[in-house]
Amino acid sequence: MNVLPQADNVVIPIEKFTKYALDPVDDYDKHIAFKRALGYTLDNYQDLIDNIRANIKNFNAKPKADDGHGLRYEVIMELTGANGKTAFVLTAWIDDKTKGEMRLINAYVDKRKGKP
Repeated sequence: MNVLPQADNVVIPIEKFTKYALDPVDDYDKHIAFKRALGYTLDNYQDLIDNIRANIKNFNAKPKADDGHGLRYEVIMELTGANGKTAFVLTAWIDDKTKGEMRLINAYVDKRKGKP
């Protein structure tokens, strides 16, 4: 299995969830998907971050393109949420060359069928 490089030290900006993925005003579709699939809302965003951090080394990291800012990776995780349900969550990461960190750049509920 290809574990995400720097998996023990990933940077997960809380704004990715508090201002985007779980925000019902900014990104209604992602908000609804996370709420229905896993029971995550703005009220428990830290639990989602903790869930991603705890499981990042359990799933395969697929290298993607390097746009000059750093190599990007995709990790599809099967997570059990706050509501006890299980769903696939696609996370996108960048190995940021300028900051020297592996940072989350996107996350959403992946409705594709099958194992990650």
